[in-house]
Amino acid sequence: MTANTIIQVPILPFGMVNCHIIKGDSGCVLVDAGTPGSEGRIEKALREQGLSFGDIRLIVITHAHMDHAGSAAALRRATGAPIVAHEGDLPHYRREARMTFCPTGWAGRYLLRRGIILRPYEGFQPDMLLRSGETLDLRPYGVEGRVLPTLGHTAGSVSIELASREALVGDLVSSGVLMGGLIRTGRAIRPPFEEAPRTVGEALQRLLDSGVTRFYLGHGDPLGAEEVQRHAQALMRLGTLQSALA
Repeated sequence: MTANTIIQVPILPFGMVNCHIIKGDSGCVLVDAGTPGSEGRIEKALREQGLSFGDIRLIVITHAHMDHAGSAAALRRATGAPIVAHEGDLPHYRREARMTFCPTGWAGRYLLRRGIILRPYEGFQPDMLLRSGETLDLRPYGVEGRVLPTLGHTAGSVSIELASREALVGDLVSSGVLMGGLIRTGRAIRPPFEEAPRTVGEALQRLLDSGVTRFYLGHGDPLGAEEVQRHAQALMRLGTLQSALA
C-alpha cells in the first residue's frame, strides 16, 4: 500500500476550521464535515486533487460539534459513503439532546454568547458506531490507519492514527491565535471548548507513545510531537489541579 496524502480543507480562512481528506491508494477518507453548507468547499478541494465525491469511501466525524458534523448528512448523500463516529456523541448526532459546552477562554464564551456554536444542523444516524476500546481498520477504505476513541474533548471524540505516524485529532488540541489565526501557528492551545482536560492529555499522550510525530487539527496548522507533548503534560497538570480543587 502506498503512502497516504493528507489534504487540509479550509472551511473558514486561516485554518480557523479545517476538514481533511486522506488520499490512499484506492480511495479517500473524509475526516469531518465542516459547518452546515460546507459541501461546496469540500467538493472544490476534491476537484483540485483530480478527485470527486465518488472517491470518498468513508466519512469520519471526530465529534458532534456543529463545525465538525454540520454537513455530515448532506455529504453522505452526495458521496454515498458511510459515516463512522463514536456512540458517546450519538444523542447529539441524532439531535435528540443539546450539547453542553465548557469554554476554555474568551473565544468559547464569545461563540456561546453569540449562539454560533449552537447553530443547528441536520441530524443523522452514523452507519458505524465505535464503543470505548474499539477501533476501525481503514485499510478496507484504501487508507493505512485506524479510527480510535480519544475521549475528553466530548464524550464521543475520536481520532485517526495513520501508519505514517501522523494523526488527525479533531479538537483534542488547536494551534495559533483565533483558532488558527495569523500568528503563533506552531503553538499548541486548548480549543474553545473542552470537557475533560486530563482525559484529553492522556489521549494525546497515548498517541505520542505510539509514535505519532505530526498532528493535524480541526483548528489551526499541524503540530509536531514536541509541542503536543508540552501541551499534553500541561493538560494533565491542569486536570490534577481541578481534581484537587473540586
